[in-house]
Amino acid sequence: MYALLIAQNPDERAVLSLTLQRAGVAVTTGNDLERAMRSWFERPADLILLAVPGDPVAHMRRIRADTEVPVVAIVDDVSEDVHCELLDTGADLVVRRPFSARLLIAQLRALLRRAGNIPLSSLPTLSQGGVTLDPAARTVQVEVLPPRRLTHLEFRLLYTLMIHPGQILPPELIVERVWGYTGQGDKELVRGLVSRLRAKVEPEPRTPRYIVTLPGVGYAFDPNGIHSE
Repeated sequence: MYALLIAQNPDERAVLSLTLQRAGVAVTTGNDLERAMRSWFERPADLILLAVPGDPVAHMRRIRADTEVPVVAIVDDVSEDVHCELLDTGADLVVRRPFSARLLIAQLRALLRRAGNIPLSSLPTLSQGGVTLDPAARTVQVEVLPPRRLTHLEFRLLYTLMIHPGQILPPELIVERVWGYTGQGDKELVRGLVSRLRAKVEPEPRTPRYIVTLPGVGYAFDPNGIHSE
């Protein structure tokens, strides 16, 4: 396993890098969140540790737009409201400065023990309405077109929709099932992921046939064409 450490202060970055190594993971470091997320799909990590200035909630939303892996946020002495919002937005652990390296090592080890990806090899292949989702290969095939590789988030979204065919799922439920945390659903986060998935599934993404929207309510996988955009 390896972690992506994003920290701007070089001294803190050195301490956190050693802390992560003591927790049992290899470390890749960076100092710019946006640059790190742009290259995320080239080498996704098992854990993100974020220690950069700015709006921590906005940073968390940016990360959750691309990945569901555990995220640890190192922050200054934020208010209880901000701490709660960070957890609701998707942080798995919020650590306030100054922090204990020893305690953080133990917290990281516990987080990594609990963290687990969907056991894809144990999931059945789903095939409905000409769409075939292969969990083992993490691909989707539409009719006779070649299979297309999905990201982890795209797979989770399509799997969640396909096991509830024809049912409109609200953004709050999608966030819980796809990203793995509860709280107020982030409609923009879900909308962005739906758009990326449609680009791989829909013959005409602007007029979706399979992944449809019921405005103000949510999204559905519609193998029988019951709903319309």
